[in-house]
Amino acid sequence: MKKYLSFFKIRFLNGLQYRTAAYAGVATQFAWGFMSLLMFSAFYKTKPEAFPMEFSQVSSYIWLQQAFLALYMVWFLETDIFLAISNGNIAYELCRPIDLYNMWYAKNLASRFSKAVLRCLPILLIAFFLPRPYGLSLPENTITLLAFLLSMSLGVLVVIGICMLIYIATFYTLSPMGVRIVAISFIDFFSGAVIPLPFLPDKTRIVLQLLPFASMQDIPFRVYCGHITGLDRVIGILLQLFWLVFLITLGKFFMKKALKKIVVQGG
Repeated sequence: MKKYLSFFKIRFLNGLQYRTAAYAGVATQFAWGFMSLLMFSAFYKTKPEAFPMEFSQVSSYIWLQQAFLALYMVWFLETDIFLAISNGNIAYELCRPIDLYNMWYAKNLASRFSKAVLRCLPILLIAFFLPRPYGLSLPENTITLLAFLLSMSLGVLVVIGICMLIYIATFYTLSPMGVRIVAISFIDFFSGAVIPLPFLPDKTRIVLQLLPFASMQDIPFRVYCGHITGLDRVIGILLQLFWLVFLITLGKFFMKKALKKIVVQGG
């Protein structure tokens, strides 16, 4: 465990060095957040009772999404892992007395946390002081906050579990680009990154909420907003836990299978 914590610490500290990129990202996320709010506001002014979430809940959802973008967006992938697979440098990784899956998992987790630490605080602070219903509202009570923190943690781990499958799929391709484009486009929509899942048709929404993609950010953000409460909140968190265990088990299985047939070319 100590060696994986060391990988986490090194990658986390390395990620904190990119402050200028983080500040530019904050500005971009504010612009994107305001544009999203204005778009939803235009729809809500027509017939607010027709929508499945209150506008204040949608506002909180959007600001949480922007503040924790680095934690939940699948397209924050590690380029060095793809390069190691495609150019053969993975041979050096295989020489180390470590579990490759665990090492990559720790690196991904650290990289996302370092990006989120630099970006989230300015967005959260300013969003809290925006006037209602455009700002970020506080959770209804302490239980909701604790449930959100638990759901948020599980959501991040599920995201990395899915990302690990994307890395592993690269073992079977000549280039990682195709896998990345297809996976990112598919997952972004079905995880609620483009539009919250409650806005989708009922039959589609019921199916999507059972898939692992809803466990990434849709469930945590709706728990915070108070859109998921009581028994539904407990079921949502248990569903996240199930998908986390399933994805890690599946990832380790395919990683082991891929490494048995890996071929490193070159002299």
